[in-house]
Order: sequence, then structure tokens, then C-alpha cells
Amino acid sequence: MPTQCADAKTEDLEAAPALVASPLAILPRIARETVFDRVYEALRRSLIEGTFDAGEVLRIQDVAQRLEVSTMPVREALGRLVSERALEALPNRSIRVPLLTRLRLDEVAHARALVEGEAAAIASARIDRAALDELKRITEAYDRLMAKVGSHSDRAAYNHAFHFAIYRTAGSSVLLPIIESLWLQSGPFIRAAAEIYDGDDGLSATHHHWQIVEALERADPDAARRAVGADINRAFDLLRERLPFPEESRP
Repeated sequence: MPTQCADAKTEDLEAAPALVASPLAILPRIARETVFDRVYEALRRSLIEGTFDAGEVLRIQDVAQRLEVSTMPVREALGRLVSERALEALPNRSIRVPLLTRLRLDEVAHARALVEGEAAAIASARIDRAALDELKRITEAYDRLMAKVGSHSDRAAYNHAFHFAIYRTAGSSVLLPIIESLWLQSGPFIRAAAEIYDGDDGLSATHHHWQIVEALERADPDAARRAVGADINRAFDLLRERLPFPEESRP
């Protein structure tokens, strides 16, 4: 009998930590992480859509007031974006959107064309009719928006939806995070290109999007890769032609 009592007490003691720890799942730690996620996603979306100018300094207090949160989640979110190379930390501890430089432009454009082109090539073998119809719907809506001269933010949202519908179809857990990081770094370039775009090349804003859709319909990986590369380089080529860049030394 004493042995049974001891065993029962031992079982109670082993179970106790679980009973004590379970309420912790709903304590404020989770709420703080939720605020951080909200702040991070808001800043991330703004960077991808080119809301910020190149070289713009982001002050923690200003961002916190704008988002109506405390400074801690803003500081953490900005730190994460610095580690992802979407933002850069300056010696005076301020944080800014990276400057537009020719070296950075060339590197980001090259990386995007390589990685996103490969994702589109993979998607060409996996995409189904429903996904193709969704790409056409997004592109048609984009065309209607351009006919009304929509805002840069709206255009950026359609462009993002179109491309990532393709990249998610590729189903690569390795390529997708790389693409997301490259889009974060591309934001200032895309904003600058949108500001100087005047349609002089004679192509519609969705010209290459329709080419991408056609390549995916034919399940042609090479054509999909080329069309995505052409779409990406259209904006970067515009910047190469129109913007003066300071002289740089390549590392």
C-alpha cells in the first residue's frame, strides 16, 4: 500500500508542471508577439509596395505613433528588417531605407531575374486551370486600374498578387523566402521607377504579365523564365537609363 501511495504522489508531481504551465499560453507574451507581427507585416508590406523613398530615415517613435503601438515591437520589427537587408542601420543608430545605387540595382535585378525566373519555370509544370484563371483575373483588374490611372500603392498590390500567385504555385519552400527578401530590397527601386514611368516604350503596364500567362498556359518553362526576367528588368532598365548614380567601387 505505501508503494501505491508513493506512486500516486509521484504521478501527481509529474502532472503538476503541465497543469501549472498551461495557463501561460494565454498570458501577455502572446499578445506582444501579435503586436510585433502586426508591426512587422505593416512595415514589410509598405517596403514591398514602395511606400518609402530611398534614403528615408525611419524613426522608432514616429513609426510607433503612426501604428498606434509602443516602441518595443517597432524596434524589434525594424531590427528584423535590417537583418533581412530591407533596411540599413546607420552609425548614429538611426535606420533608413537603402539608397539607390547602381551596384545595388544591378545585384538586386540580377538576383530577382534568376530566382523568380526559376520559380516561374517550376510553376509552368504545376499550374492548373484555376490558378491560370486567377492570374488572368488579376491582370484584367490591373488593366482596368491603369485605365483609371490608379495609385502607385494599388498598382503595387496587383503586381505583388500576380507574381506571388505564380511563386506559390511553384511550391518551393526554399525559393519563396528568398523571393520575399528580394522584393523587400526592391521596394525603393520600384517606387522610383513608377515615379518616372511614362510609357515611352509603347508597352502596356501588363504587357509582360500577359506573356507570362501565355508561357504558363503552354507549360513552357523557358518562355516563362524569359517573360519573368523581362518583366523584372523593365523597371530596372528604366532606372538605368533615367537616373544618375554616384560612382562606386565594387568590393
